[in-house]
Amino acid sequence: MADMINNEVPVTEQDLSEQRQIRRDKLKTLVDEGKNPFEITKFDVTHTSKQAIELFASREETLAEGEELPVRVAGRMMSKRIMGKASFANLLDEDGRVQLYVSKNDIGEENYASFKKWDIGDIVGVSGLLFRTRTGEISIHVKEITLLAKALRPLPEKYHGLTNLEQRYRQRYVDLIVNPEVKDTFYKRSQILKEIRNYLDNKGFLEVDTPILVPMEIGASARPFKTHHNTLDIDMTLRIETELYLKRLIVGGMHRVYEVGRIFRNEGMDTKHNPEFTTIELYQAFADYKDMMDLVEEMYKMLAVKVCGSEKIMFQGVEIDMGKWERLTMAEAVKKYAGVDYNDWTDDAQAREVAKKLHVEVAEDATKGRVLIEIFDAYVEEKLIQPTFIYDYPVENSPLAKRKPENPAFTERFEYFINATEYGNAFSELNDPIDQKERFEKQVAEKLKEEPDSKAEVDYDYIDALEYGMPPTGGLGFGIDRLVMLLTDSPSIRDVLLFPTMRPETK
Repeated sequence: MADMINNEVPVTEQDLSEQRQIRRDKLKTLVDEGKNPFEITKFDVTHTSKQAIELFASREETLAEGEELPVRVAGRMMSKRIMGKASFANLLDEDGRVQLYVSKNDIGEENYASFKKWDIGDIVGVSGLLFRTRTGEISIHVKEITLLAKALRPLPEKYHGLTNLEQRYRQRYVDLIVNPEVKDTFYKRSQILKEIRNYLDNKGFLEVDTPILVPMEIGASARPFKTHHNTLDIDMTLRIETELYLKRLIVGGMHRVYEVGRIFRNEGMDTKHNPEFTTIELYQAFADYKDMMDLVEEMYKMLAVKVCGSEKIMFQGVEIDMGKWERLTMAEAVKKYAGVDYNDWTDDAQAREVAKKLHVEVAEDATKGRVLIEIFDAYVEEKLIQPTFIYDYPVENSPLAKRKPENPAFTERFEYFINATEYGNAFSELNDPIDQKERFEKQVAEKLKEEPDSKAEVDYDYIDALEYGMPPTGGLGFGIDRLVMLLTDSPSIRDVLLFPTMRPETK
């Protein structure tokens, strides 16, 4: 990493400690002179850089002779060109950049001498008049300039920047300063959440909050983070989902609910997974999984247009048409892409033989449903580039979904895929407490068989809730982080998390 000093000459790594010391010495001088910038508590800002530029552009042709456009702007000084009695500087704020023209005749000899000693990265506030330079750039003719905070560390050098990905993720605060496109990603993330909330609110959904600390480890396959509550003297876990509490609210008569929830899973990390991530789960009474399909399709089309300006978006060089969604059962998808028909399998043994011919490994006691799932994973998912709903999942991997009345081996469940990645999961929710209890107990037994040290339990309180009666309900859960990746063309989940989980650096 290198720095840009006043004349924008890059310095090398070995010079950094010297540069830091120089900046500390400058701060000490300011303090000794009674000009400690850290004692300033406020600066009244009237415009952002973008607002100032737009103001002048809109008024330039109608300005009366002698009319002035005063503004007060504050931000970080990103460059400076000293030219004798006048200088140009570049100021960066949350909205962009604006050029400053600073003259000794305007701010006074003493203040100008101080200004020349300030460093790139220092936070400044300016008061001045908008004008256009002879080169055509809208700028601020500075009348007053104040040092609001001293940067004691140099910023990365202008042309090489902060390019190391690990360092960018660790020092997101620097990344946001020197890589403007990064800030745009997180502005879009905020916009996406806002649009989703608006969409659901307008459909009558109520946003709620449910516990993050939960008193038990449920039998789901996800591995939780564990902690201990000292006052109650009980072990607790960080939630791996928001589902069961939200469905308790459906039982309680809150018939359309959703939660934007932080989820924690003590599992692997890659470009699509971080130990903590954000999901949205929503539940609608008197609806089913087909209603959830319609909701997803409508919402994703809306988001593409609102965030990207079109139903057709680009993701990592691939055009994705959010206006066209295919719907296939899992059996139809396996027949289409693997060339085998689930309906031809007379029993589990024949299904296992089909898997063997396709070189798909399955357990010796695998059922037809489990074989279908394994073939789907091996042959189908990678082919699902355009938006696709895969529905009617085998009961073997859908412990919370309602069975299909006409075919109890399958459940009313779907997942949807874009660019060979799963983006969300939905059910016609299981509301039969007897069936649910049996599935939970089987799920926990299987987990304890795989992990004898697991503390997994059946959530019997949830069964109690179901026994009071839960109406037919459609439920949907999807990851916000993957959705943001898709709509901002970001290749890694770390690119859309302000502070992704990282191994601590050794000092």
